[in-house]
Amino acid sequence: MTMTVAIVGRPNVGKSTLFNRLVGKRLALVDDRPGVTRDRREGDARLGHLSFRVIDTAGLEEAKAESLEGRMRAQTEAAIDDADVLLFLIDAKAGVTPSDRSFAELARRSGKHTILVANKAEARGSEGGTLDSYALGLGEPVELSAEHGDGMADLVRALAQVVPDEEDEDEEDGPGGRRIRVAVLGRPNAGKSTLINALLGEDRLLTGPEAGITRDSIAVDIERHGVELRVFDTAGMRKRARIDDKLEKLSVADGLRAARFAEVVVVLMDATHPFEEQDLRIADLAEREGRAVVLALSKSDLVKDQPGMVSRMRGEADHWLPQLKGAPVVLLSGLTGEGLDRLVRAIQQAHEVWNRRVSTNPLNRWLIDTTGNHPPPAVSGRRIKLRYITQPKARPPSFVLFCSRADALPESYVRYLVNSLRITFDLPGVPIRLTLREKDNPYAEKD
Repeated sequence: MTMTVAIVGRPNVGKSTLFNRLVGKRLALVDDRPGVTRDRREGDARLGHLSFRVIDTAGLEEAKAESLEGRMRAQTEAAIDDADVLLFLIDAKAGVTPSDRSFAELARRSGKHTILVANKAEARGSEGGTLDSYALGLGEPVELSAEHGDGMADLVRALAQVVPDEEDEDEEDGPGGRRIRVAVLGRPNAGKSTLINALLGEDRLLTGPEAGITRDSIAVDIERHGVELRVFDTAGMRKRARIDDKLEKLSVADGLRAARFAEVVVVLMDATHPFEEQDLRIADLAEREGRAVVLALSKSDLVKDQPGMVSRMRGEADHWLPQLKGAPVVLLSGLTGEGLDRLVRAIQQAHEVWNRRVSTNPLNRWLIDTTGNHPPPAVSGRRIKLRYITQPKARPPSFVLFCSRADALPESYVRYLVNSLRITFDLPGVPIRLTLREKDNPYAEKD
């Protein structure tokens, strides 16, 4: 059964722009002026692996029932009644307004599952509006730019909690919930398809000695020792300068898209030539996309006689990829089956760390201890004050540090804080986002 998603919010927050992006066509008129949309507009949306019916609505406004604005509001309220899920949009750049608060209450009273969306998150100054939106009581906001397409992967993950996956509507959730979405990335001929065939126990994917056999991103479902995965095989990624074939460009773009919609990225390297420049580029790409990373070295049967190989590779990984320090390193062989169980356990553990949350009290005790041991440097003779820290979201773990003179805190000290967070709260191998924000502590006592 197709679910219906209604996009609601006050005028001019980007509802029609998001509607057009979801349906893949410019069906709804878009303009900077508020009130362009009046009637409900419906379309078939496709986002990642999800398909659903989507409704664009008029901006919610306080108005008399008999007025045009009042009749437009009635149409929007009817759309809310018809919908299974609401996407409640705010303008992150403008911040939360009294109208947002009023209509958030309307969404809560509807009893429908509501996903808070902070649109226009690409704009300068949008971060404050996104943080303020927590006060609406609609949960963690999804930050995106409907105009530019940024953040759509996060919207997929939010919708996936309530919208059935059309690829497996009859699939039951495993013991840990939905299948973990895993993208396998690597250079051509690193053994990606061979690895997935070995996990499956059958020759599901075409393999061979020729580089570049895989073109499309192929999804296969795997269950191993109670861990349920949806694994995406992808085309090998060469340096961009070497790609001149249009089809290869499309294949690589498809692989990048798989990485954006994944939760864990397995970076597969050739154990005989690990950590080459392109391997590091691929791992860095996964980190920038905010995905948990597992480093896998294929063809381990060719290096199994080398003593201390695993510990040496872990040291290499931390040296070349400090932004993913502690990422699990697994030696495996798709031909012999060695290391496959270790890989699945590493994926499961990386996914758990990627979803990890730390409560505010331990975070602020950590801040006191950390800054006590190594205070922030004085800049131009003035000490920078680090006031308090909180974690607004996971996937990946993201923290906001409130301080004075955020722009003056040296990058080296920020790295020190990130490394300390990683060690103290056991966050190996995942990107850590630390945002600095200047604002007084609202919990501090007022004079």
